[in-house]
Amino acid sequence: MDLDFKGDTITTYGDPLTVGETFPDFTVLDKDNNVVKLSSLLDKPVLISVVPDINTRVCSIQTKHFNEEVAGHAEINFVTISTNTPEEQANWCAAEGVENMQMLSDMDHDFGKKSKIWIRDRNILARSVWVVDKNGEIIYSEIVPVQSDEPSYDRVLGQLNELIK
Repeated sequence: MDLDFKGDTITTYGDPLTVGETFPDFTVLDKDNNVVKLSSLLDKPVLISVVPDINTRVCSIQTKHFNEEVAGHAEINFVTISTNTPEEQANWCAAEGVENMQMLSDMDHDFGKKSKIWIRDRNILARSVWVVDKNGEIIYSEIVPVQSDEPSYDRVLGQLNELIK
């Protein structure tokens, strides 16, 4: 899939997963370098917010926006995934006061390759948002075509609200 990144065309690792498919189990790292798998998050629906680099303006805005929106939703697991190191992510969370979600590092690209949103040439993930139900089925998927744009917060939050009714 071709996307726009600061005026350049970038290409994902393949054709990204779509609504209705089962999200493959993936392995990422938390801030303490512990392995986290999707299967360990499926005790409730999961909102996966993906950002290319947490230390950039739009990625920061996206992460803070979702952090605020899900603060009162204990019935979902909320994670943000990027290729930043766990240390970079922990430092960002501490500096920004973000506490309601879990930052996960895909520095080994397992998530990016399995979801097909890894951008090999830039070693980043495509900005995207996913909602996965407790069975691992993708209920919502948005891959932002212009990577400097924010995702559609209203649409993803609407999907989440429908799912947790």
